[in-house]
Amino acid sequence: MRHERTFKAQGARLVAGVDEVGRGALAGPVSVGIAVVDLERQRPLAGVKDSKLLSPAERERLDPLVRRWSVASAVGHASAQEIDSLGIIAALRLAGTRAWQDILAAGVTPDLVLLDGSHNWLSPAGQLSLFDEPVLEAGCGAPVHTKIKADMQCLSVAAASVIAKVERDKMMRQLHGEYPDFGWDINKGYATALHRDVLRAAGPTPYHRVSWRLLGGELLDGGLPGGDETAEDEAGIEN
Repeated sequence: MRHERTFKAQGARLVAGVDEVGRGALAGPVSVGIAVVDLERQRPLAGVKDSKLLSPAERERLDPLVRRWSVASAVGHASAQEIDSLGIIAALRLAGTRAWQDILAAGVTPDLVLLDGSHNWLSPAGQLSLFDEPVLEAGCGAPVHTKIKADMQCLSVAAASVIAKVERDKMMRQLHGEYPDFGWDINKGYATALHRDVLRAAGPTPYHRVSWRLLGGELLDGGLPGGDETAEDEAGIEN
């Protein structure tokens, strides 16, 4: 937690590490994990690193350990329909706000947020007009600090990535029971050849992000809209 401890000079004690999973998938929710650490009392937790660098068995083993180790932890989700309705950035904010509300409900108020990446998608958007319907009344009010590759360099963010990945993977395995042909138990909603072939033959399910031109444009060109997942995720490899 070397980077997290640099914030002690600013008077921070409770730091919320935040990471998202599922941003580049074609189906299923986008999920945001939060793991709060106490800079005065927390000791490192061995074995925790970016969830993409851990095997499924390692993630499953670490998930309960991370939840007990954290001062507070939560995972929030935004559905495919919400992604279609709001756009991916607003959906990320919605999922993150849901997780943030759970942290506050547990009686923990972080002093600041450490967010993986270069863009602060977590803080509430600009002032709504009189005609806009607020998605949630209260978003993250703490200062947000972004850091590229924080999930590989900051224990709090890596911890958040683990619990988010485990929870979303579990959801995708459950959805696989409804639509087994798509192979979501293996590809977790990412654009594998099997997933695309079944999508082409059977069409989208209610869990697909239909606004993403699933079988045209970016997908046929080999890319994924809206995501910054690793090449392994894009190939559907369960990492």
